[in-house]
Amino acid sequence: MGLKAASLSIKSVIPLGNLANYSIQFFPMTSNAILDAAPELTASAYVVVGVAICFRRVDDELESIKVLEPIPSAYLESLFLGIPTAYEVVMATTLGDLQSDQFMNQASMADVRLCENYRDRVIASARTYDGHPEAKSLMAVGTQHTDLNHSTEKKRILNFKNIVKAEDNVRQHAHTHKKL
Repeated sequence: MGLKAASLSIKSVIPLGNLANYSIQFFPMTSNAILDAAPELTASAYVVVGVAICFRRVDDELESIKVLEPIPSAYLESLFLGIPTAYEVVMATTLGDLQSDQFMNQASMADVRLCENYRDRVIASARTYDGHPEAKSLMAVGTQHTDLNHSTEKKRILNFKNIVKAEDNVRQHAHTHKKL
């Protein structure tokens, strides 16, 4: 998915096919789209993003998709402890670099989609590194890690709907709600 720089910062909702109640918030990445929304952050603010393998249900089958998501400082620390994760790769960068067209044009980023509420989540993630500067020492800016405990055993389904059916109800014993 190639992002082109736009002169306006417009918020629009793009529905994904026939998936009711599921949409992606899309913010054209202007040169300052993220920084305009968070004036306390600078272009040199540290942030870590990762490419996660997620799934989307299409016609009762699961379809694999790659999603670019910001990673908060607490979760980054957990990743390096070896917990199973949906992330294939994590990259440390700055907000200024993240907004550039060059970042998305890197190798293997062509088929990667932005996560839902991308701009807001990037801002929140960058703030976690300001609050916990010791987490910045885990990854230097410009580095990436692929030596994670990548697993899709527990699938992250993006358009999951919990539909309760009558047969899901547990039958109660006849005397359960009676006063004896």
